[in-house]
Amino acid sequence: MRLLHTSDWHIGRTLHGTELLAEQETVLGGLAEVVAADRVDVVLVAGDVYDRAVPSADATAVLSRVVARLRRAGAAVVLTPGNHDSARRLGTFSELLAAGGLHVRAETRQVDEPVLLADEHGDVAVYGLPYLEPEIARFELGVTGARSHEGVLGEAMDRVRADLFLRPGTRSVVLAHAFVGGGQPSESERDISVGGVDLVSPAVFDGVDYVALGHLHRPQTLTPRLRYSGSPLAYSFGEAGQQKQAWLVELDAGGLADVRPVPLPTARPLTVLTGSLEELLQDRAHAAAEAHFVSARLTDPVRPADPMRRLQTRFPHCVHLEWTGSAAVSDGRTYQERLRGRGDLDVVGEFVGHVRAVPATAAERDLIGRALAAADRAEAAG
Repeated sequence: MRLLHTSDWHIGRTLHGTELLAEQETVLGGLAEVVAADRVDVVLVAGDVYDRAVPSADATAVLSRVVARLRRAGAAVVLTPGNHDSARRLGTFSELLAAGGLHVRAETRQVDEPVLLADEHGDVAVYGLPYLEPEIARFELGVTGARSHEGVLGEAMDRVRADLFLRPGTRSVVLAHAFVGGGQPSESERDISVGGVDLVSPAVFDGVDYVALGHLHRPQTLTPRLRYSGSPLAYSFGEAGQQKQAWLVELDAGGLADVRPVPLPTARPLTVLTGSLEELLQDRAHAAAEAHFVSARLTDPVRPADPMRRLQTRFPHCVHLEWTGSAAVSDGRTYQERLRGRGDLDVVGEFVGHVRAVPATAAERDLIGRALAAADRAEAAG
C-alpha cells in the first residue's frame, strides 16, 4: 500500500493580507498528479486543513475541488483537524463522507477507531488523532490529571496500541498534530504551548509502523518511521527558497518498507530583496522577482516617500516592506524613557523628525508651537 503524507494545508491563509487561494488550489490540486503517477492508495492530511476555525465559503470550495480531484485520481483521503481547525465543523457529515472515500477523524473519543484499508497483504489500520487541546481532551479521554499535550497524546496512543493488540498482523499508521521533540519550527506556525506543555516525546508514538506528523511547516525526519511532511506552500518569508514536499510511504507485508520525498511545485516563489528603493526599482538582477511574492528591506538613510506604491509598479506582488536605514535604528531606550521630562513641543518635534528622518526646522517648530498653543486655548474654552 502506498500513502502520501501531507499536512498543514492551511486553506484560506493569507500572506501579509494577500489571498493565497489560487496558489493553494494549484499546488494541492496537483497532488492528484502524484496520486496517478505513483499509484497512491491513500492521501493523509495530518491537521490544519483550514487556516481558521470558521473557513470562508471560498476556502471550503477549494477543499471540495481538491478532494474531488484526489478521489478521481484513485486515492482515498484521511484527514484530521489541527489546532487551526474546528474539529466539530470539519467532522460534519463524516459518516456520509466516508462512503465516498473521504475519512474525517475529528472525534477525540474515537481515536482508537481506525480507518481500515486493505491490500494484497491484509488490513492497514489508519488512526487519525485530532489535535488534542489538553484542557479539553483530558476530560474527553477520562484522564483529568493529564495537563500536558504529551499526557493526553499518551492516553490516545495507549488506546491505539490496545486496539492494535486485538488486530494481530495488522499494519498501522497514525496521524497526529503535535510538536514532537527534535522537530525544528518555522516562523509561520501558531504556538500551541502553554508554559512549555506542547512538547511531546517521540517515544509516545512507539508501537506503530508509521507516524504522519503535522504542525511544523518544514519537512523533517525524526526517525525513519516518525516524520513531518511540512506545509505544501511557504507561508512566511522565513521559508523563502525552501523546497516543499510530501512523503510517499510504502507498506509491505512486514510493515514500513520505504519512504521517499516527493517534491511539490511552487505556485509563486517568495523572495526577500534588500537595497535602496532606487536600487530595487532599477537593478536588472531582480527581474525574476517581478513575478514573485516580495518582501523588501529598504536601506535608504532617509525614509522614501510612498515606497510601497512605487515598489508595486515593478513588483506587483510586493506584500511586505521594512525600512532598515540608519535613522530607523532605535537608541535602545523605551518610549516612556524617551518622553520623560520633555515638553509637548519637543515630543511633537521629535515625532516629525522620526517620521521624515529629517529634524524639524526652526520655522516648523514655530508652527508646531502655535498649533499646540491653539489646542490648549480650545481645550480651556471647553
